[in-house]
Amino acid sequence: MIKPNGKYPAIEWLPWARFNLHRNPFGELTTDERSELAVVQVDYLIEMIREPKCAVQFVGECGRGKTTRMLKLRSHLPESSYTYIPEQPPCPPIVLGNPILIDEAQRLSRAARRSVFDSGVSLVLATHKDLSRALRKYGYRVHTEHIGKGNSPELVCQLLNRRIEASRLQGGSIPVLSIADAESLVAKYGNDIRSMENSLYVRFQKFLEVEINGGM
Repeated sequence: MIKPNGKYPAIEWLPWARFNLHRNPFGELTTDERSELAVVQVDYLIEMIREPKCAVQFVGECGRGKTTRMLKLRSHLPESSYTYIPEQPPCPPIVLGNPILIDEAQRLSRAARRSVFDSGVSLVLATHKDLSRALRKYGYRVHTEHIGKGNSPELVCQLLNRRIEASRLQGGSIPVLSIADAESLVAKYGNDIRSMENSLYVRFQKFLEVEINGGM
């Protein structure tokens, strides 16, 4: 069980100060925060993408870390573009960049896929479906990474504690996630990081409610 370490002053206008935090650590992050907190290596991918007609694809289910990797790459590639393809059509126009980053690329319409793959621009794709066969037809060299398999308890512990640390209010103790907590989350959710974060969001909210109600 995650517990706050020590007691913190109750500040009415900043309820999370009780835990030495300025917010629930597992609430929604900005795209910049997601990129900054990512525990991924991208230097070798950047070298690949600099070569012409290279396609990097991140293949995996929802919540495994595909978008996080895309955003990390985007932060290192100022000339890149990023387009998210929603579940419901129509497919939005693909923003041109170098490289072109497309999230949920399996949802590309036939016409959009043909246009993007025919461009010859290096690509980074987050997808549930392996698109290597189609990419090679258009002359791309394809590097595929299957995302989620490496989400071990050790990595989960590191990732989630980085979320907590990023919400720190000031010096001193903050709540921490133990390796036993991480093992429990992996046992329940497998490699689905997003479901773990959602679960912890609810747990932290309950901690706050208990603290507030207990102090009344």
